[in-house]
Amino acid sequence: MTYKSILSSLLTVAVMAIWTNAALAEDKPLRIGWVYAMANAPALIADKKGFYAAEGLTVDIKSFNDGPLLQQAVAAGDLDIAYVGAPPVYHWFSRGLESKILAQVNYGQAAVIANAKSPINSVADLKGKKLAGVAKGSGMDVLLRGYVLKERAKLDPDQEVSIINMPAANMNAALEHHEVDAAFSWEPFVSQSLLRGASKLVLDVNKELPQYPWYVVISLPSTLKQRPDDVTKLLRAHLKAIAFLQAHPDEANQIIAEEFKLEPTQGLNGKTIKPEDVVQEARKRMGWSARLDAKDLQFIQRLMDYSYGLGFMNKPLKVEQVVDTTFLQKAEQSLK
Repeated sequence: MTYKSILSSLLTVAVMAIWTNAALAEDKPLRIGWVYAMANAPALIADKKGFYAAEGLTVDIKSFNDGPLLQQAVAAGDLDIAYVGAPPVYHWFSRGLESKILAQVNYGQAAVIANAKSPINSVADLKGKKLAGVAKGSGMDVLLRGYVLKERAKLDPDQEVSIINMPAANMNAALEHHEVDAAFSWEPFVSQSLLRGASKLVLDVNKELPQYPWYVVISLPSTLKQRPDDVTKLLRAHLKAIAFLQAHPDEANQIIAEEFKLEPTQGLNGKTIKPEDVVQEARKRMGWSARLDAKDLQFIQRLMDYSYGLGFMNKPLKVEQVVDTTFLQKAEQSLK
């Protein structure tokens, strides 16, 4: 057998292996993880309205309580696509897990609330107080420490405020039972508390930073390389879901209320608060968009700078290293 024939045979085997692996990858369900927050509703809507199926995608969807847990699943190779806040993405990127941000999911969602009878009326009043927050180094924690406390309140988050780590679902009860003085929470928990009259709004982050991007769609380079068509299809479904949320708010609110198992409750005036009312209230502080424009990228860079300054990263990063919008551009063009 000649050298050329051996080389030809090896190349043939290699090409067939690539085709086989690609075919096997295409046949596997696309594993999607999402942080359990109303802001990630596009992942739910795309599933419930059949947008994934319409793209020919079989998906396996799983929710996670916070971004760090989801990122661990990404690092373990248990997920192909994730809906997560930007900070855990670039934190892991700085440590070698170079996942890419492909699209935006939402803007807004975060707020500081205090007990309705509390003397706390501004974030500066949090000095010396107990504040409910989530895991240190998580996305919301970066926003809390970097923007809310250091930048807005001019407070040292480690010295002048006692941040109590707890799940967002437990924060409202902690406020009502005076276990904490205030909470840095997100939807639907903020709206549930406000509508019941149990709390008051101290800071709406979306009002101070209009349409700031929060959750994003990410994927590892291996998925982008092995399943590029599926990634584009998923982003088409993502775009369709956002369009549905905007065009059909009543139906979308119903789906969200059911998926988050929101229950009717009573306000202080005795009026029944329907689950859909909670979702509608939440829309005052958040919305959905897939685009990542210049100001969105500037905000993500701002978050990166917060993280570096807070010691959550051992080296600075530039947003261009972490973001790849080429798949979103393909998805948008194919929908025109």
